[in-house]
Amino acid sequence: MAKTSKTTIDEDLVRQLANLLDETGLSEIEYGNDGLSIRVAKHAAITTVAAPAAGAGVAPGPEPAAAAVNEEPAFADHPGAIASPMVGVVYTSPDPNTPAFIQVGDEVTAGQTIFLIEAMKVFNPIAAPRGGKVTRILVESETPVEFGEPLAIIE
Repeated sequence: MAKTSKTTIDEDLVRQLANLLDETGLSEIEYGNDGLSIRVAKHAAITTVAAPAAGAGVAPGPEPAAAAVNEEPAFADHPGAIASPMVGVVYTSPDPNTPAFIQVGDEVTAGQTIFLIEAMKVFNPIAAPRGGKVTRILVESETPVEFGEPLAIIE
């Protein structure tokens, strides 16, 4: 019986898993067999839909809902946005008893660790791609993040 090399990727299996994502509406799927594990995930756009309350005024009700819907994409498109490179759970500090890697107002340097993302029981350091001032932190510690989700803004 031939053993599959860890560097060989079964492209047909990846395509089948990706098709399953589309068919089922899931955002990620993982498959494992004989020590091989494949995870396929897609970035799902997060949208907020708010229905106006019964009897709400014509102008005042919808405006705040529209602002909430438009706020999230603004962060994703921000030139200083730091996006998650993977699906996992984000941590803002190395352990619960240690201060966060960054705070709003901090100056960071390129390569400085700003978050950890745990994926498949491995903690992956997320480094600042450039130096600058942290103007916004968009995630809370120990929360799930998707691929491409904005984590922070560095200007």
